[in-house]
Amino acid sequence: MTEPVSTKPYLLRALYEWCVDNGYTPYLSVVVDAATRVPAEYVRNGEIVLNIGPLATNRLKMGNEFIEFAARFGGVARDIVVPVGAVAAIYARENGHGMSFEVEKGESAWDASAAPLAAVPAEASAEREPPPRGGKPTLRRVK
Repeated sequence: MTEPVSTKPYLLRALYEWCVDNGYTPYLSVVVDAATRVPAEYVRNGEIVLNIGPLATNRLKMGNEFIEFAARFGGVARDIVVPVGAVAAIYARENGHGMSFEVEKGESAWDASAAPLAAVPAEASAEREPPPRGGKPTLRRVK
């Protein structure tokens, strides 16, 4: 018998839909690793926060393995690819409601033992806005 598919991509899609249906802006907190294609200049401490709302993205595809879309960073359109396993949280910018996840350990592009910073393709991107109230998002259980 094969192992069932993870529930994580299904929960990400459900919370994205909940945010959009309620007029909230869905944000993803992502731990950047070697398989993550995001603009390196927006990565802080190995993490990036991405606005994945309908007004900020183009061609958003939330699959079981990857989240892919195009977005503008500093006015420049870029393609973003985020492995589902690298997503640490999805939450509404306006109130911080959402869900956090365990991040799958991958080869980090930010570790000294990993590939140099230039190895992360620059053609990926989405506008970075800071999490609500400064630091990391506060997450609450969604009912």
